[in-house]
Amino acid sequence: MGNTYTREQAIKDILEIIEARNISHIKVTFCDMDGVMVGKYMSVAKFKSALTSDFAFCDVVFGWDLNDQLFDNVKLTGWQTGYGDAEIRLIPEKWRELPLENNTILVPGEVVGRIAPLCPRQVLNRVLAKGREMGYRTMAGFEYEFLVCDESHLSLRERSFESPRPLGHGAFGYSLLRTSANNDFYETLLSVCTQMNIPIEGFHEETGPGQVELALQAMEAHDAADNAALFKAMSKVLAQKQNRMVSFMAKWSEDYSGQGGHVHVSLVRENGDSVFYDPSQPNNISQEMRWFIGGLQSMARDLMPIHAPTINSYRRLVPGYWAPTSALWGIDNRTTAIRAISGSPKSQRVEYRVPGADTNPYLVAASIFAAGLHGIENRIEPEAPAMGNAYTQTPPAHLQLPRTLWDAAQCLKQSESARKWLGDDFVEHFAATREWEEREFQKHVSDWERNRYFEII
Repeated sequence: MGNTYTREQAIKDILEIIEARNISHIKVTFCDMDGVMVGKYMSVAKFKSALTSDFAFCDVVFGWDLNDQLFDNVKLTGWQTGYGDAEIRLIPEKWRELPLENNTILVPGEVVGRIAPLCPRQVLNRVLAKGREMGYRTMAGFEYEFLVCDESHLSLRERSFESPRPLGHGAFGYSLLRTSANNDFYETLLSVCTQMNIPIEGFHEETGPGQVELALQAMEAHDAADNAALFKAMSKVLAQKQNRMVSFMAKWSEDYSGQGGHVHVSLVRENGDSVFYDPSQPNNISQEMRWFIGGLQSMARDLMPIHAPTINSYRRLVPGYWAPTSALWGIDNRTTAIRAISGSPKSQRVEYRVPGADTNPYLVAASIFAAGLHGIENRIEPEAPAMGNAYTQTPPAHLQLPRTLWDAAQCLKQSESARKWLGDDFVEHFAATREWEEREFQKHVSDWERNRYFEII
C-alpha cells in the first residue's frame, strides 16, 4: 500500500470487501521478538470494534521462546505480572490479500501501551522517527537466502530435521535449469508475493543444494520490514501446502555456506535527494555516508545479538563462507561486513552483510539505522577501508565481532548507545531472551559430544 493510502480510505476499502465477499472472519497478525508472525482469526464484528478501540492479545508471546517455553529472567511479562494482555493497534492501511487461503484478508497490527517497548515494529518506528527529526527518510531492501526442501514438514520432523532432501542437488548457482525444472515453486511464490503486494526484485538459485536467494524491492524502511516479515511467513506456508518446506536457519549444514539476510540501506532527504551521494568525493561517498559507516562499525559488536540471534547464527560466521567475522568495511567488497556500493544518486548505498536469514527484519532495520544515524549525529569516522580479502586480515579488537550468543548479549546489555536508540526496556528484555537461549543450549547433549567422548574419554 502506498504512502498516500490513508487509514480512513483503507477502512472504507476493507469494509466494502467484507460486504462484497461476505467474509465472516479477518486474520489479524503482528510480529514477535524472534520475527515470527503470530495472530488469529477475528470475527467481523470484533474486527470492526478493534478498528477504533484496539484489541487484547496475551502478552505471553513476548514471554516465551521459539518452543513456547516460558522465560524465567524477564520483567515486563511473566508469572510476576500474571501474563496480562498486550494491547494491539490494527494498521488497516497495510492490509493484504491472502491468496493461499479461502476468502479472507490479513490486517497487521503493532503493540501499544505497556508492552510497546518490546514490539519490534515499534522499536523500528522510534528509530525512524529520530531519523525524520534529523531530516532523513530511510530506505531499505532485504535479501534472503533460504533452503527449499523437496519433502514434507512432517517427514522432516519425524527424523528431527536430519539430512533434509533439498530441491536440487550439488552446487549450481544462478541455474536456469533448476528454476525451470522447479518452476511450480518459483512461479507460485512469485505470484503469491505479487498478490500480497510484496514486490520481488530478483529470485535465483544459490551455490548449494536447494539454496535460493530472493531480493525484495527496496522502499521506505518500515514498508520494507513489513514485506520481509510477511515474505518469510508466506513462503513457509506455500512450501508446506506443496508438501515441501523452507528453512531460514542460518547454517543448516557444515558442508555448505550459511544463509544470509543482508540489508541494503540508504538515506534520502525529504525532497528525495540522496544523502549518501557526493560526486565531489572519492567513490561518490558523502561525509554523511562515511559517518553512517563509522556508526555501523562503532556499534557492530553491541548489536550482534540482533544480527545473529540464535546459537546456530554463529555457525555461519566463519572465514571463507561469504559471511563476515569482523566489522571491517570496503568499497564493493563482499568479504567485509559493511559493503559500500558506489553508483548513481539512486543506487549509492550500504549493504550490511552480518545479519543471517534467521533474523527479525524489524529489529535488523532498527539497529542498522540506529547505528548509522548515531554515526552521523556524532560524526564518527570509520577505519580505513579494507582492501582485498578481509578474511585474511586481523582487525583491531574493537571491530572483532562476538563469537557466541552469550558474549553478544553482554555487549548489548552494556551498550549505552543501544539503550539510547532502542530503549532500556527493549535492551534488557532482548538480551535476557538471548541469555535464556544460551542457557537452554547448554543443557543439551549433542550427537557430536557422544560420538567424540562416550567411548574414548
